Amino acid sequence: MSALQLSPFDGVLLVDKPPVLTSHDVVDRLRRHFGFKKVGHCGTLDPAATGLLVIVLERATKLQDQLMADDKTYEGTLHLGITTDSQDADGEIIAEKPVPPLTAADLEAVFARFTGDIRQIPPMVSAKKIAGTPLYKLARKGKTVEREPRTVHIYDLRLLKFDPPRADFRVTCTKGTYVRTLCHDMGEALGCGGHLAALRRTRSGSLDVKDAKPLAELLQLNRNQLQPLIIPILKLVKTV
Repeated sequence: MSALQLSPFDGVLLVDKPPVLTSHDVVDRLRRHFGFKKVGHCGTLDPAATGLLVIVLERATKLQDQLMADDKTYEGTLHLGITTDSQDADGEIIAEKPVPPLTAADLEAVFARFTGDIRQIPPMVSAKKIAGTPLYKLARKGKTVEREPRTVHIYDLRLLKFDPPRADFRVTCTKGTYVRTLCHDMGEALGCGGHLAALRRTRSGSLDVKDAKPLAELLQLNRNQLQPLIIPILKLVKTV
């Protein structure tokens, strides 16, 4: 694809996703407000999560799979002592246990065990499909099915702050990593259970949330005002 064939709107838009909205909600609002024909996103954020949502516009939708494959960085909060059925704060509480007198060093030791290649069982409340049906649709019907564990890679996992029962952390990982499952599994390893209480994506590949604009701010613009914020395809890849 040559530069002559591209329009100023064939590119990537960095959005700082607000809580509550789904990633699809963000795509839909941008499509309707600006009149784009093709809009996609590169990596789903759960409704409660915030942060970097990489939006591909028009011909840049051809880059969607390539950009989705990028490694991701998140900042989150692990809440110890409470286990939920969804592994995050939106789920129903299924177990509560007292949190032992842990130190920051205790958490860091467990974090080290979950660094590198790890195996994760996708949560029932997730978009992963089994026989063509998303798991969350089965979960809504009260069904639980067997899920095959899969390998993901945790490049870096570090404790930012520990104020029991909550621990703030930063993780850099491969695509497809369930951070809420990571929190659930670390809570189990600590003997008291736990869930993901908050999550914010800060990076996707070389793209940073610092360069993203809040959705509400973007929706105050018209197409001409939006255009300077779009990263052209040719700045992202040499050949499309």
